[in-house]
Amino acid sequence: MTTRATRTPRRRTVVALAVILAVLAAFVVRLVDIQVVKADEHVAQSLEFIAHRTSIPGERGSVVDSEGSVLAESVLVYDAQLSPQVIRLLEEDEKNPPKLPWAEASTRMAEIMGIDADELRAEVAAELAENPDSQYLPLVKGLSTEKYIELRELKVSSYLEMKPREVRVYPNGAVAGNLLGYLDGTGAAQTGVEKMDEKCLAPTDGEESYRTGKNNVVIPGSESRVDAVDGGTVQLTVNSDLQWYMQQMIAEEAQAQGAKGGTVTVVEVGTGKIRAAAEWPTMDPNDLDASSPETWTSKLFTYPFEPGSTFKAVTAAAVMENAGVTMTSPTVSASSHEKFDNGAVINDAFVHPTFQYTLAGALIDSSNVALSKFGTMVSPDIRHDYLERFGVGDTTIGFPNETSGEIHPTSDWDNQSLYTTTFGQYFTVTAPQLAGAYQAIANGGEKIGLSLVESCTAPDGTVVTPEAPESEQIVKPETAADLTRMLENVAVQGGNADRIQVPGYRVTSKTGTAQIPDGKGGYKSGVYYTSMVGFAPVDDPQYVVVVTLDEPTRVTSSAATASAFQKAMTQTMKTYRVMPSSSPMDALLPKFE
Repeated sequence: MTTRATRTPRRRTVVALAVILAVLAAFVVRLVDIQVVKADEHVAQSLEFIAHRTSIPGERGSVVDSEGSVLAESVLVYDAQLSPQVIRLLEEDEKNPPKLPWAEASTRMAEIMGIDADELRAEVAAELAENPDSQYLPLVKGLSTEKYIELRELKVSSYLEMKPREVRVYPNGAVAGNLLGYLDGTGAAQTGVEKMDEKCLAPTDGEESYRTGKNNVVIPGSESRVDAVDGGTVQLTVNSDLQWYMQQMIAEEAQAQGAKGGTVTVVEVGTGKIRAAAEWPTMDPNDLDASSPETWTSKLFTYPFEPGSTFKAVTAAAVMENAGVTMTSPTVSASSHEKFDNGAVINDAFVHPTFQYTLAGALIDSSNVALSKFGTMVSPDIRHDYLERFGVGDTTIGFPNETSGEIHPTSDWDNQSLYTTTFGQYFTVTAPQLAGAYQAIANGGEKIGLSLVESCTAPDGTVVTPEAPESEQIVKPETAADLTRMLENVAVQGGNADRIQVPGYRVTSKTGTAQIPDGKGGYKSGVYYTSMVGFAPVDDPQYVVVVTLDEPTRVTSSAATASAFQKAMTQTMKTYRVMPSSSPMDALLPKFE
C-alpha cells in the first residue's frame, strides 16, 4: 500500500512531466509550422532583411517634328546640396587639412553655380550656428551636366552632393506647346502628344538587386540586374518652322482684330497629315505658370463651334448628288428676308432684292435663304448623312479630350433648324474637322483621316508606323470638281476677293460666322466665332488652310479672318515650294438672274 507521502511526489513528477511534454509538443508544432507549413513565407521574410533592390530609371523618349527637329526631350539635371557638418570637421582638422580650403572651394563653387560666394559662406555659417551637426543645406537646383562636371573636378564630394534628376525640356519653347502638352511634377503626362503617345514615349524602368550578409557585405553571386529600356522617339507630321510662323502670325492677327484668340490649321490634301496646328493664346511647356491654365491644352481639338457658311458646300454636295441640281441650274427665288410656310424665318447677312439664284451664285453671295431652299430639295435624313460623311460628330486623331462636336438626330430638328442646318447651324465641329471636310473636296471626293503622328522609333531602331488613316470616297469625283470650281469663284467673286489673293496661285475659300452660346440657352450679342477655309492650288490641290478668330471686335464678321488666311496660305505655298498654278480659272457667270 502506497502511503500519502509517497503518492504526492509521484503526482508532482507526472504533472511536471506532462507540462514539459506539452511545452515540447507546442515547440514541435511551432517548429513544424515555421520550417514546413510556412517555410516559404518565412524564408521570404528573412530575405527581405538581406535583399536590396535599386530601381534603374529609363529615359523618356523624345518628340521630333517632320524634319527631325527636337520638340521635346528629357535631360539629366543635378540638384546641389552641402553637408555643413563635414565642412566644419574638415576645417577643424589641423593635422589633415583639406587640399582645397573652404574659403577657396566656396569661391570656385559659387562661380560655377552662378551664386554669390559671400552669401554661400554666410549661409553655411548660419546653418552651423543653428545646428553644428547639420548634414543638409540645399544649394542650386537644375544644374547642367557641364556644371556637374566642373563641380566634380573640384574633388569636394565629401561635403558636396549632386543628385541627378530627369526633367522634360522643350527646346523651341511655345512652338507647338499646345500640341505637345506637358508632364506634372511626378513625370506623368497630362495632355497633348505627351499623353496621346504615352505608350511610345514612356520608358520601362530596370532594377538592380543583391543580398548582403554580416556588416552589409554583398554576398557573392547574389547580384542581378535588369537594364532599363528607354522610351521611343515620336515623330510628328508637323513642320516646326511652319508652326512657328503660324503661331506668330495668328497672335498678331488676333490681337490686331481685338479677338480673344485664334487658330490656324494646315492639312496636306493627299495624305491628311497635319502640317501646322497653331493657336493663340498658347503656352510654353517649360514655364506653365507663365500662362493661364485655360491654355494648357489645345483649343483646336477641344473647342466646338457652329461652322456657319463654310458647310454650305456640304449642302451643295447633297443636293447635287440627290436632287439633280447643277452649279448653274435650276435657280431658286430668294430675298434677304423670308418667312417659310412652317413659320421659320431666315435672313441673309446683307439686304438685297429678290434674286433668282443659281447654286454657284448662292455660294458666292453666301445666301442663307437660297441655301435653305436648295437644301430642302432633299430630305433631312440625306443631309444628315452628308454631314456625317464629311466628319461631323466624329473625332479626328484621338487627341486627349478631343471633342467630336455635336450633330442632332433629324427627329430633333424643329421648324427653324430644318433650314439652319443647310447653312452650318444647329451642329458643331472643330477646326480640324472643318479642315478634314475640305480635304475631301480638294482630294476628288476621297476623305482621308487626319494624322498627327508619323512614327515611333524604339531605342533599338525599330520603326513602328501607325495604321494608315481610313479613306472613303464620300462624294463623286465630278461633284468634288464642281464644288472646287464654285469655291474658287467664291474666292474670286466674293466680298473678300481682294484680300485673300495669293499671287501666282488659284485659291478656293469659304467663310463662316458662328454665333457663340451665352451659357444661358441663348447667344452672345454682337460677337461671333469667325472662320475661313480654303485650299490651293485649285489646278493641283496640295494644302487646306483653316483660320478661326474668337470674338474679333474690330471687324466682327468673317472678313476679320481674310488677312490671316492670305498670310497662312502664302506661307504654306512657300514652305513646301508648291508650283504656281499653270492654268487659268474657269469663271462662272452670272451668279444670279
